[in-house]
Amino acid sequence: MKKTIYTILFLCSAFMFSQEKKNDTVDAVVPKEIQEVILKSQRKKQFADKAVYTFDKEALDRARYAKDLLSTLPELQLNPVENTITSTKGGTTLFLINGIEATDMQIRSVAPTEVVKVEYYDIPPARWATRADTVVNILTKSTETGYVFGADVSTALNTGFVNGSAYANYTKGKNNFGLEYSLNVRDYDDRRVNSIYDYQLNGKHYRSDENRKDHFGYTFQNVALRYTRLAPDDYAFQAKLNMDIFSRFSKGVGQSAFTEDNLKEEHSMFKNNGSDYVIPKLDLYYSKKMGEKDELSINIVGSHYTTNTTETAKEWIVGSGLSVYDNDMVLKAKQTSLVGELAHVHDFTAGKLSSGYRISRSSISNDLNNLSGSSQYSVNYLEQYFYTEFSGKVNKFSYRIGAGLTNIHNKSAENTFDEWTFTPKVILAYQIKGNQNLRFTSSYNPVSPWSNALSSNVVQLAPNIVQRGNPFLKSQQVFSNNLNYSFNNKYFDFNAGLFYRYTNRVINQYYVQDEMLNGYALTYENGKNAQRYGVQLTGSYKPFGNSLLVIKAVITPTSETVRTSKGALIKNNYLGNYFSLSSEYKSFSVQYQFNIPVYSLSGAFLNTNENQNNIFLSYKRKNWTFSTGMYWIGMPSEYKTKSLPESLVDYKVHTQIMNNKSMFVVGLSYDFSKGKKTEIQRKLNNETAPAATF
Repeated sequence: MKKTIYTILFLCSAFMFSQEKKNDTVDAVVPKEIQEVILKSQRKKQFADKAVYTFDKEALDRARYAKDLLSTLPELQLNPVENTITSTKGGTTLFLINGIEATDMQIRSVAPTEVVKVEYYDIPPARWATRADTVVNILTKSTETGYVFGADVSTALNTGFVNGSAYANYTKGKNNFGLEYSLNVRDYDDRRVNSIYDYQLNGKHYRSDENRKDHFGYTFQNVALRYTRLAPDDYAFQAKLNMDIFSRFSKGVGQSAFTEDNLKEEHSMFKNNGSDYVIPKLDLYYSKKMGEKDELSINIVGSHYTTNTTETAKEWIVGSGLSVYDNDMVLKAKQTSLVGELAHVHDFTAGKLSSGYRISRSSISNDLNNLSGSSQYSVNYLEQYFYTEFSGKVNKFSYRIGAGLTNIHNKSAENTFDEWTFTPKVILAYQIKGNQNLRFTSSYNPVSPWSNALSSNVVQLAPNIVQRGNPFLKSQQVFSNNLNYSFNNKYFDFNAGLFYRYTNRVINQYYVQDEMLNGYALTYENGKNAQRYGVQLTGSYKPFGNSLLVIKAVITPTSETVRTSKGALIKNNYLGNYFSLSSEYKSFSVQYQFNIPVYSLSGAFLNTNENQNNIFLSYKRKNWTFSTGMYWIGMPSEYKTKSLPESLVDYKVHTQIMNNKSMFVVGLSYDFSKGKKTEIQRKLNNETAPAATF
């Protein structure tokens, strides 16, 4: 009878569906808990800010590595195209191994039998709050000797699609050495883009209906070398040298039907662009025990590199060859980034106090040639963050109270923005029963504009239309509230959440009249505010109480509004959704994913998320794994954007990557381990700013 009720509840909830994922186009101190002992029979334990998962012997034996275990969590999902794990609720996910920031391959290098438990923070601790929406920490066993290595490759048979990686770790005594390499290649020669610009200008009606076919792709490589020295209960030191190597290109030709009132012209065009960078990054970490109750940690991350970006576009009248526009942009950006953090932890009888200070600085020197001529200018981004929080538990109530002070100081040739913001956070939790919990969280924090939005660059998009940044942008101020209910047992893992997010001075992209170029410019503004609220239902259902059949669903009915600087109110409602069916039997596994794309607000535009209709299978034999799959079954990957009625320019774009249609992929991997690695409970993990490409 219980199974029947659970099935009915799940199917009823399945009528209402959100995920945010990476498209195939070119983008902690753990609070001490009173109940830290997880019974082997208890697969999930819910705390105030996290869920703790353990795994039975059957799951450990079936998995190839720790990454396979993560994909079984109801809150996480596998992106088969990128072969990465993402959160079903969207946003940025940060992965750790014993508190140290980990790459996808580092997660692969952990043997399943080494995993003690996995901590899933849907409410990150204070030091992570400005960097990630979700934190996943894998806690492992460790011994003094051992080595592990592996490699994998997957490729499409009929188009340019390759994912490959290799890794190796060796531990001897207090010392650990690690090396890893990854490669992602995309080379698609049939991307089709239809874009329409419709607008009134100087009393005339203009319309540009453009159809373009692109050959585009990118290559991303990552090389990492790590050295760790750990003296248990005394100190830990880690030095990591990381190298990101990236290049992308796009070459497109097309035709456009251009009308000015009743005059119609046939235009031809080409649009080429590309960028590349090599980012060397040094990451140093040191922590020291100070008695039985105190620990001090320091982390320094630095990088220096140059990003080269080019864009060439021409459009001309077919009959006469007369030029409509000629866009030629070359940007060389030299970027230096430095992040430093100091943190202290003290254990009290009633709980744990964590405090720290982080400073991050990025300096970008730009050498630019574009429509406005040649220029050299520099921009500096500085952010300081002081934080402290206390976590504890009283009977069935758990709490975490934090306070922070954030300073954002952005300086360009045109403007200087400097502001201090108080950033409090409150988390309250109540354990209704052993498998039911109720949680409430409220936080307030600033979000700095991204480098592209602040850029002074100008590029041509279409006749009479350009794109530019806005150096005068101010930071957004985000006030978030969530009320969550969770329930789980052998068959069912269910989470229901009410969310409300208010953003003051929301950064909004929109069209304005550009008198300098006598047309329109797509640029950024600080709107008055934005609101987003709704319900998110996530869950997994196991009809047989094991992995023979697992049904996952994410359903997010959402309402969102944006009020522009001029007071116009923009509204949108959508039903976010994601479904997954998976089965594991002995050495075989199969998974099917699908969603129904929906429009969501992005500034003054509506964008669809990437469509999914994927199936993939794998077979494990000893240390070898054979896999195959078909992505975007019967359809190409596609993306749609459209402007809102309030926009000065009626804009629509529909992009389809025909190479992805029914893309058949095969893969092979080999993973071997002997002994176990020495991992450190690293308390600080930071990242420098991303490359500036606009």
